[in-house]
Amino acid sequence: MPDPATAPARPSRARQLRRWLLRVLWIAVLIVAGGAFWNSRWAAVPRAMWEISRLPAPTALPVPVDGVRARQVADTFGAPRGADRTHAGVDIFAARGTAVRSATRGIVTDVREGGLGGRQVWIQGPAMERYYYAHLDDWREGLERGEVVDAGTLLGYVGDTGNAKGTPPHLHWGIYGADGAYDPLPLLRAWAARPALSPTP
Repeated sequence: MPDPATAPARPSRARQLRRWLLRVLWIAVLIVAGGAFWNSRWAAVPRAMWEISRLPAPTALPVPVDGVRARQVADTFGAPRGADRTHAGVDIFAARGTAVRSATRGIVTDVREGGLGGRQVWIQGPAMERYYYAHLDDWREGLERGEVVDAGTLLGYVGDTGNAKGTPPHLHWGIYGADGAYDPLPLLRAWAARPALSPTP
């Protein structure tokens, strides 16, 4: 039997209560601080990424080039391109310098020049699908990686950079889902087929 003189003293109920209250206070402080950070401008990108990742993949999208209608876009997805690849998107022809806009809400994950696409922009969009805007003549001034964009945000301008040099200016537009590239044209046609909104009285 342990000697009562040498047994460690049990903390009093008042001390236990103080410890418990301190833990609760620390948890409350962390929750408030976390909420303040999550709603701050510093968390805009992770907050947008969380929101966008929870959105479903679109079933209809507007043509991302000003003034072009879906019926003007040829169905070239999967067409042969050289000896070892196929066309992983659609080409949307327009005058050089025509505005190119984001088709969806998303986050700019890359703004770069090089390779087949020349001047290009990558957007992480709903359902974590990636949108590829290529052959741009130039980017919108100030566009940068990490920017949160809405549908309709100006990204750049139609051109012929990359392997499109010397061809009629156009936007190469591709969408990449979990299984790779898929044909964007049905989404453009679905958008065009939507019933017109009645004017507001």
